[in-house]
Amino acid sequence: MLFKKKAEAEAAGPKRFKVKLTEQLPELGQITILVDLETGVNYIQTWVGTSGGITPLLDVNGEVVINPVEGNRL
Repeated sequence: MLFKKKAEAEAAGPKRFKVKLTEQLPELGQITILVDLETGVNYIQTWVGTSGGITPLLDVNGEVVINPVEGNRL
């Protein structure tokens, strides 16, 4: 089921993703940086109007930004 009740979602266990940063850009929409708590991979998510997208966040060298993970959790 894609949409769950809040109690069901909380009972499912710890969250997989953490919001690292959210920024509103006037006339452009919203940009959010998410971190996968299991892999450490950072993602950039964009919302512009009624559409959006998500992709791995890259550093200046084109490498995926990965946070260190301790005990399979950040």
